[in-house]
Amino acid sequence: MATFKIEGGHKLNGSITPQGAKNEALQIICATLLTPEKVTVSNIPDIIDVNKLIFILGELGVKIEKTASDTYTFQADNINLKYLESTEFKRDGSSLRGSIMIVGPLLARFGKGYIPRPGGDKIGRRRLDTHFEGFMSLGATFRYKKEESFYGVEAPNGLTGTDMLLDEASVTGTANIVMSAVLAKGKTTIYNAACEPYLQELCNMLNSMGAKITGIGSNFLTIEGVTSLGGCELRILPDMIEIGSWIGMAAMTKSELTIKDVSWKNLGVIPRVFRKLGIKLEKRGDDIYVPAQESYEIQNYIDGSILTISDAPWPGFTPDLLSIVLVVATQAKGSVLIHQKMFESRLFFVDKLIDMGAQVILCDPHRATVIGMNHQSKLKATTMVSPDIRAGISLLIAALSADGTSTIHNIEQIDRGYQDIDTRLRAIGAKIERID
Repeated sequence: MATFKIEGGHKLNGSITPQGAKNEALQIICATLLTPEKVTVSNIPDIIDVNKLIFILGELGVKIEKTASDTYTFQADNINLKYLESTEFKRDGSSLRGSIMIVGPLLARFGKGYIPRPGGDKIGRRRLDTHFEGFMSLGATFRYKKEESFYGVEAPNGLTGTDMLLDEASVTGTANIVMSAVLAKGKTTIYNAACEPYLQELCNMLNSMGAKITGIGSNFLTIEGVTSLGGCELRILPDMIEIGSWIGMAAMTKSELTIKDVSWKNLGVIPRVFRKLGIKLEKRGDDIYVPAQESYEIQNYIDGSILTISDAPWPGFTPDLLSIVLVVATQAKGSVLIHQKMFESRLFFVDKLIDMGAQVILCDPHRATVIGMNHQSKLKATTMVSPDIRAGISLLIAALSADGTSTIHNIEQIDRGYQDIDTRLRAIGAKIERID
């Protein structure tokens, strides 16, 4: 288990470029299984979760070549389906929740797909029903080997298009169903589909490969099935969660920071939410400039009531940034209610912030009230354990702003989603050391 040692209280300065989007990369890499032709993907982040998925595809028989530091080619022309029911796959796939998205492409192209019960963040129940109900609507048969913890779907005669209404606007569920439907016979319509930018990029990629998807960007997708798909080239968008993390980091440490090439048009309400916390942001071309601020004040609603920041499916505010917003609010002027609707255990990390001196009231598993200290009382350094990716980066932001030297254990959770975070932070003035 590796550890970060962070000396807090130092201002950051300079510019930083966000990595490629983790959540998009997982979808795009799985989609390469839909064709025997070569697919080239650039701006792939070098992080644990993405590297695990690339490894799994290699074990499946995909020919993979790394042509640059962030660019890979994938060619799935000789797939080893026996690997799917092996003990090795159970070991490899169970530690990565994103591996669920290989099922849709494999089902569409080969008539079957299996997945071990997936792992990932410990943030409460994250059910898979949407995925498998979608597959069964297309004509697949569900299989579950309880003694081996394997889920599976089979469609030896192929899939058939249908009309479906998803029970939730699941991003990975929508991606999986779309990837299975593009090779189904006939027309599929998906209502209550997720429509975030990364899902839009997946649909655009599939169309460039020969798929026929319309309604992209809306919650109603129409897919005309085709018999085969070809190769393509694409570049992954910058990671909006990392962009939000840098904004929060600049505010908490009173730092001046420029975040490069953020793809403003794909950020949605993210800049607006940080502005509601009183954080100044400037759009400079496609960059975000965050000036140094000694203080930032939370806006109340126009009737004077306390601001509530909650998560919602796109174009609402992403749940992956609520942890960062909560930490940033601890040093704001004013109070805010954080309402985490989508995951029931994601706010439990606030006890670490309370230990550091933050004024946070955890109302229940979904809501926390933050009473900002306006930088009048700094957080105190402490020793912490990172429970998941987003809580981990939030605790890191807290440590960078705190008085004294903090220690964060289990930083592999942070490495799952943030590329070379300590090296990149040192480049802009942070005092952070990795101890293996």
